[in-house]
Amino acid sequence: MTTRSYDVVVIGAGAAGMMAAAVAGQRGVRVLLIDHARRLGEKIRISGGGRCNFTNIGTTPACFISRNPHFCRSALAGYSPRDFLDLIESYGVRWHEKHRGQLFCDESSAEIIRVLRAECDRGRVHWRMPCRVESIARSGDQFHVLTDQGTLRVPQLVLATGGMAIPQLGATDFALRIARQFGLRVVEPRPALVPLTFDAGQWKPFSALSGVALEVDMETTGSSPMLFQEDLLFTHRGLSGPAVLQISSYWNPGEPIRIDLCPGQDLEQRLLEAKRSGRRHLATVLSGLWPRRLAEQWLANVGQDLGAQRLADIPDRSLRALADTIHAWTLHPAGTAGYRKAEVMRGGVDTDGINQRSMEARNVPGLYIVGEALDVTGWLGGYNFQWAWASGVACGRALRAHGQ
Repeated sequence: MTTRSYDVVVIGAGAAGMMAAAVAGQRGVRVLLIDHARRLGEKIRISGGGRCNFTNIGTTPACFISRNPHFCRSALAGYSPRDFLDLIESYGVRWHEKHRGQLFCDESSAEIIRVLRAECDRGRVHWRMPCRVESIARSGDQFHVLTDQGTLRVPQLVLATGGMAIPQLGATDFALRIARQFGLRVVEPRPALVPLTFDAGQWKPFSALSGVALEVDMETTGSSPMLFQEDLLFTHRGLSGPAVLQISSYWNPGEPIRIDLCPGQDLEQRLLEAKRSGRRHLATVLSGLWPRRLAEQWLANVGQDLGAQRLADIPDRSLRALADTIHAWTLHPAGTAGYRKAEVMRGGVDTDGINQRSMEARNVPGLYIVGEALDVTGWLGGYNFQWAWASGVACGRALRAHGQ
C-alpha cells in the first residue's frame, strides 16, 4: 500500500513521539504515528514503580548531560513542568511530590498514557501499531518509509524511537542508525542511570549485604567530577540505588568512585568521644549510624580488623584514619549492569546538527529527532520525561501542514 495523505510520519509512540504527534495534529498537521510494539507506552507504564515519575518541578538545564549543555535550554523554557501539570490536571489526573521535586501519579502510570492518547485523538492522529519500519530513504523532498504494511511517502519524518535502554521492551539503536544514514554525527552511546558492578572476587565480602541501604554522598573522581547525596543500595553484584544511578551517568570506565558513608557527620569526633565515654566496641558505635550488618561487614573487610578490638585499645590515630576512610571510601567499579538494567541511554545524536528550537536536522530538511535519541540525558527523578515532553512540544510546534 502506498499513500501520500500525511504531512508527517512519527516513528515511535513513546513519551516524546506521542507529544510531538499530539501538538502537531492539534495545529492541523496530518500525522501518522507508528510503532513496532503492540502495547502503547510500555516504558511509561513501568516507570516510577508503575506510578510514572512524569516530571520534576526543579528542572533546569543544569540537570542534563550533553556535549552541548546549552542545547536543551530553548525547549525546556518553551514547555515547563507546570505546563505538563496543567495538561494532566485538565484530565483529572491526581499527583503527588515524593522526593526532591519528583512528581508521581497518585494512581497509575496508565493515567499518563491515557492523557497522551486523548491528546493524539484531539489532533486526529492516525495510528499503525504494530508496524515495523524496514528502511528509510529520501528522494527530492520526500522521505520513503518502507514498512511491513507498505510504503509511506511524506515530506517530514520524526524519529522518536528513544535509546537502547531496556531492550526487553523493544529498545534498539534504530534512531542512531537512521541518523548516521543521513550524515548526522552520533555521540558514543552507553548505559546511564544504571547499577555499577564489581569483579566477583573484589565484591564477594560485600555480596552478603544485598538489600542494605543508607544515605551517602557519592562522587566521581575522574574527568567528570560530580557529587550526589542520595540513597545507596548494596546488591549481590555491586551497588545500586539513586546515588549510584545518578553517578553512573558521569562515571567513565577505569575511574574510581568515592563514597562518604557518614555524610554530615564529624565521625572522628564521634569515635573519640565514644572511646572516652567507655563504649566497648566500634561496631556498636557505627551501628548507631548504619545498619548493623553493614557495620560488622565493613569493619571486617575494610576496617583493618579494628572491629575485633576493644574501643579503649584502639589508638586515636587509628580512629582518625578509620574516620577518614569512612568519609572517603574509594572503590573501582568493573563496569555497569548494561542496557538491560539502565533507565536511559547517555549520548545519542549530536545536537550540533540539530536546531534547538525545532528539533529539525540542520542539513536534512524535514527530518526531526526528539527525546532520548538525542545527546541530552537527564538526572534520575523525572527529568528525562520532562525532556521528552519539551522536545516533543518543540518539534510538534515546528511541523508544517501541507502548503504551509
